[in-house]
Amino acid sequence: MQKGFARPGYFYIDSKGIIEEKFFEAKYRERLTGNSIVAKLFPELGQEVSETVEAPHLQLALEQSDRTGVPGTRITLAAEVRLPADVHVYAPGAQGYKPITLVIDPISEVQLKPALYPQSKTLLLPVINERVPVFEGTFRISQDIKVNSGMEFAASLGKDGKTFTITGKLDYQACDKTECYRPTSVPVKWQLQVFPLDRTRAPVDIRHK
Repeated sequence: MQKGFARPGYFYIDSKGIIEEKFFEAKYRERLTGNSIVAKLFPELGQEVSETVEAPHLQLALEQSDRTGVPGTRITLAAEVRLPADVHVYAPGAQGYKPITLVIDPISEVQLKPALYPQSKTLLLPVINERVPVFEGTFRISQDIKVNSGMEFAASLGKDGKTFTITGKLDYQACDKTECYRPTSVPVKWQLQVFPLDRTRAPVDIRHK
């Protein structure tokens, strides 16, 4: 039934006309937004800060590429972590320490994609002669979500749509040059307004034949 359907997608073309990136989805109901594409290519430009949280040994800026969506929309959520100059946190893969982890609570309204972490650096702990993966300075953890595209969910939106709160936590263990602090957890949340699909029929002359 999908034969001849257009497949929505994006190409990122540089100033010389070279295609640098392309973004297409296998399922026609699953669509990245323009803002989410910008967020992937230029994270500092494509995401809007929704909340800033002061946490032990770090500051956390919660970001999202879009505040609104429709069924099938893919949206990028992010946590930008800002560490003081002499503080580090452990990256995924660290053994014997609590690595930083973004955990979003599952809800039926959205599908969670895997969280993406930046490239870590290896830190030498000279006192115990151990090398561990860490993050320092400012870095961003991002995670895509897809708004439920099922017919039952779409029907539940009514005419005006609904607003959902997406919750989770950031687990981490911070250390400085002299001390490793107890592992801690900070709650995180984002709000997303979901509107129903616009099912107004297209003009007759451009309808799929």
